[in-house]
Amino acid sequence: MNEVPSARRAEIGRRIGVPLMYGLFRPRVLGAWRVPASGPVILAVNHSHAVDGPMVMGVAPRPAHFLIKKEAFVGPLDPFLTGIGQLKVDRHGTDRTAITHALGVLEQGGVLGIFPEGTRGEGDFAALRSGLAYFAVRTGALIVPVAVLGSTDRQGRLVKALPPLRSRIDVVFGDPFDAGDGSGRRTRKALDDATGRIQKQLTAHLENARRLTGR
Repeated sequence: MNEVPSARRAEIGRRIGVPLMYGLFRPRVLGAWRVPASGPVILAVNHSHAVDGPMVMGVAPRPAHFLIKKEAFVGPLDPFLTGIGQLKVDRHGTDRTAITHALGVLEQGGVLGIFPEGTRGEGDFAALRSGLAYFAVRTGALIVPVAVLGSTDRQGRLVKALPPLRSRIDVVFGDPFDAGDGSGRRTRKALDDATGRIQKQLTAHLENARRLTGR
C-alpha cells in the first residue's frame, strides 16, 4: 500500500478502540480538550506497556495514525492494523515508506502518534530519538505530550501482556507546543536542539501528570 492512510480509516480504529478500551479497563482521560481541533498534530506518548497505543487511539479526541513496529503486523493483525490506518515502521533502519506516510498524514492536517522513546521501556522519556523532531520541524506540526499512567500495574493481571482487567489507566494530554526555533532549519544541529527542547517539555509534562494523578 503506497497511498497515505486516510483519516477515515483511523476514525474506524478509534470507534473500535473506544468500546474496547472502556470495556477492558477504566480509562480516566484528562486534558483531551488541549488537542487542537484541526491542523497537523503529533501525539508524543510515553511507552511502558503494549496497551499504551491502543489506549490513546481509543480515547484521543481525533483519529490518530500511530507509527507501530513492523513486528506487530503479524497474521490477522497485519490487514487489521493497516485497515485502520496505522503505519508499519522498521525500527532497525531508515524506513522511507514509513517516513513518507507519516509526513503525508501531517501534510494533510492529520494526527500522527509517536512513541519518541522508540520502544517500550521505563516510559519516562529519558531517551528520545530524533524522528519526532524531524517530523515536527519539517511540517510545523504542534506536539501534544501524552502521559499514560497505570498500565504497568502488575497486581491482579489475568493476562501477562495486559494490565489488570477493569484497572484504572490515566491518560493525560498536555499543552501543545512548537518544537522549532522559528528558523525552519533542518540541519543535524537544529534537529538535535529541537530534540532537547522536546525532551524537556515531555519530561515536565510527565512529572506534572504524575503529580496530578498521584501515579
